[in-house]
Amino acid sequence: MVMLVDVPRMTAWIRHTGAERIIADIAARLETDYARWPQFDKVERIAAHSPIGVIELMPIADADRYGFKYVNGHPANPARGLQTVTAFGAYADVHTGYPILIAEMTLLTALRTAATSAMAARHLARADSEVMAIIGNGSQSEFQALGMRGALGITSLRIWDTDPAAMDKLQRNLEPHGFTVYRATSARDACRGADIITTATADKALAQIVANDWVEPGMHLNAIGGDCPGKTELDTDILRRADVFVEYEPQTRIEGEIQHLPADHPVTELWTVITGQATGRTSPAQITVFDSVGFALEDLTALAHVADAVQGTEFAGEIDLVASPADPRDLFGMVVSPASVPSSR
Repeated sequence: MVMLVDVPRMTAWIRHTGAERIIADIAARLETDYARWPQFDKVERIAAHSPIGVIELMPIADADRYGFKYVNGHPANPARGLQTVTAFGAYADVHTGYPILIAEMTLLTALRTAATSAMAARHLARADSEVMAIIGNGSQSEFQALGMRGALGITSLRIWDTDPAAMDKLQRNLEPHGFTVYRATSARDACRGADIITTATADKALAQIVANDWVEPGMHLNAIGGDCPGKTELDTDILRRADVFVEYEPQTRIEGEIQHLPADHPVTELWTVITGQATGRTSPAQITVFDSVGFALEDLTALAHVADAVQGTEFAGEIDLVASPADPRDLFGMVVSPASVPSSR
């Protein structure tokens, strides 16, 4: 039997444990895994693009565990009453090839994305950051706010979305959790006075969400929007002014903000900062950009955390996913009718 954490169980676990605590726990575990980055077998995610969206497979492994996530990104889905992003994943034992866990990953992706943003901000944002701007108030936004509060203690938010209903939703969800929410009148207004700017838009089109002249010395920009070839959120001049940090450069060159920069434009992979091989923030006036497109290591870490956290609890179900004949060499015997098996007499 394989452990199963489906949507009802994942939802119940998050409610029981608390999203903010889970984000902080995954962020701590991510720090450990990023510190052993060279131990992982890595590849850019495998994408199938269409005019209206993308479906991706994100695999990764180390010497003991293998994981993958199936994830889509379809910006027009909300108009049809569907999620922009949905996902599920698998976590397996490298030594046997047997799956350990099958899990929903729509909710889990939001948690691990917030955890990754929080981990990066601890290294790249000013430690005295107090105000966060969130541009794009969709499914990721509340999780991002909780992650930044856990990492830096931020409770003051400046929010903006082209859809007022999205702003209503974010304000309704976060104010009862102790956040002060300012509803900006524009993206520029949201950025004014912010220490951290998180962009989390879903449109696949090339768009300038944040202009260069809105960015002040000392800001940290956390670009997490639905990345794909042709999709960016930041004025390219921002990237030329800032120090840019990425997860896995080969993937980010295809899908991230840096796709419109020359191939030799310098970027720093975040794992080198975590291990001390490179520096993150070096001064209060430095502008930093985390060009985050999401990477499979983050999914593997999140799946491992879920497996450890729910095993043996009410939040772990089972699914009979692996055929297991009594004789491993006799798979056909499982599908033969009992009546057709010759009598031993």
